[in-house]
Amino acid sequence: MKHPLLAIALGSLVFLSACDKAEQTFTQDEIKTAETLRDNALNENVAYELLESLTTEIGPRMVGSENEKRSIAWAIDKFETLGFDKVYTEPVTVPRWLRGKAEASIISPYPQPMHITSLGHSVGTPDGGIEAEVIHFATLDDLKNAPEGAADGKIVFISNRMERAQNGSGYGKAVPARSTGAVEAAKKGAIAIIIRSIGTDNHRVPHTGMMRYADDVTRIPAAALSNPDADVMERQFERGKPVTVALNMENSFDGEFITQNVIGEITGSETPEEIVIIGGHLDSWDLGTGAIDDGAGVSITMAVGKMIADLPNAPRRTIRVIAFAAEEIGLFGGKAYMEQHRDNLDNLIIGAESDFGADRIYAFATNVREQALPAMAEIAAVLKPLGIEHTGNEAGGGPDISPLRAIGMPVANLYQDGTRYFDLHHTADDTLDKVDPEQLTQNVAAYVAFTYLMAQHQGKLSKIEATESQE
Repeated sequence: MKHPLLAIALGSLVFLSACDKAEQTFTQDEIKTAETLRDNALNENVAYELLESLTTEIGPRMVGSENEKRSIAWAIDKFETLGFDKVYTEPVTVPRWLRGKAEASIISPYPQPMHITSLGHSVGTPDGGIEAEVIHFATLDDLKNAPEGAADGKIVFISNRMERAQNGSGYGKAVPARSTGAVEAAKKGAIAIIIRSIGTDNHRVPHTGMMRYADDVTRIPAAALSNPDADVMERQFERGKPVTVALNMENSFDGEFITQNVIGEITGSETPEEIVIIGGHLDSWDLGTGAIDDGAGVSITMAVGKMIADLPNAPRRTIRVIAFAAEEIGLFGGKAYMEQHRDNLDNLIIGAESDFGADRIYAFATNVREQALPAMAEIAAVLKPLGIEHTGNEAGGGPDISPLRAIGMPVANLYQDGTRYFDLHHTADDTLDKVDPEQLTQNVAAYVAFTYLMAQHQGKLSKIEATESQE
C-alpha cells in the first residue's frame, strides 16, 4: 500500500477541480439506497459470522493443503447460501511448497534456543542441519555493499526493523530483506540466511512470508526470527564475540497442481456484461488461522454481495466477488484471473480488494480518468459519515487487483487502518480474537456503498494508462 504525499496532493487538486464543475452523476434515489445500505451494514453480523465459520471450520488455508481444498468448497457453499445468482470456479496453476520442521539455536557464545519459521518457498538445510558462524548486517544494503566472499561459509543475519505506520508504509522499506535477502547472501558466499521478522510486534512469534531465488544464484535456506529473538542475537553480537548458530529446516517442493479462484456474481439488470469486481484472497499462511490475512477481506466482500442481492431490484451492472487463490505465494490467483479475462477488459469497470486486515477504513482513493472524478466525489460524500476521507487518485486496488490495474482497469482502495496489522501479519497470532466486530461492520458499510454506486453508475469508465510491460 502506498500513499505518495505529493501524488495525493496533486490528485486531490484535480479531484476538487473536476468536482466544482460536475453535475450530479447519481440520482437521489441511488444515493439514498447507498446510504441505507451503508447504515444497515453497521447493524449486520454477516461478515463476522462468515469469518467465524471460515476460521473455525477450515482454519489455516495454505496453498496445496487439504484445508485449502476444503476452503474452496466452503466458499462455493457460502456464495450459494448467501443468494448469489451465479457461482463458479476458475483454475489457477501453482507450485506446491511443503513446510517442514524449522529449528534454530545459538550454540555460542551464550547458548539458547530461538523461535524461527521458514520463509515461503525456502529450500531446506542438508540432512542433519547446519552449524556455522553468523555474520551480522544491519540492513540489506549493508549486505549488498559487503565485499565478495564476506559471508563465505557463514549464516547471514539481517537485523533491520520494520517501522509502524497507519498506511503500512514501513513494510515496503523492510520487506526486501525477506524477499531478496537469500539471493544477496548467497552472492557473498553464505550457506543460509536468518532475518529479523518483517513485523512490528514484540511477541515471540516469527513472521513467515514469501522469498524468491534467482536462477543463476545458489539457493540457500531462509528463515525469520521472532523480534525478541532477533534482539537477543543483536545483544550477543554487542558482546564482541563470534556468534554460532545451529539451523535445521525440512522444507520441500511437490510439483505443480491446480487450485481455484472462487467467484460469486450478482447479475446486473441492464448491462450484465459490465462488471464491478471486489474480493479478497481465500488462501492464508499456515501458522495462524488467516482471520486478518485475508479471511476478513473474503468475508467483508461476500457480505456486501449478500446485502445487494437482497435488494428488491438488482443493480444495473453485475457485481463479481472473487475469493482469489494463492495470493500469499505470489499473486497466482490474481495473475491467472487477469490472463483469463484480459480480452474482456473494456467490460471490467472497476475493481477493489480488501486485503489489509479488519480495522476501520479511514481513507478512500481511486485510480480513474479525470472525467470519472465527479462520480468518485459523490461516492466519497456517501462514505464521509463513516469517518472516511478521500485522499486522491493514485490507488493500486489491492494485491490481486494489481495485475488488472497494470493492463488498464480502473481501481479503488478503501484503506484500512494498518497500525497493528503487521503485529499479526503472517504469524500464529493471526486468529479470530484479533478482529473487532464493530470495525469489521464499518468495512462492510464502506464497501457496500461503494460497490452499489459503482454498479449503478451509468457512464463507462475509460481505461487508465496500462503499466504492464509490453516486451
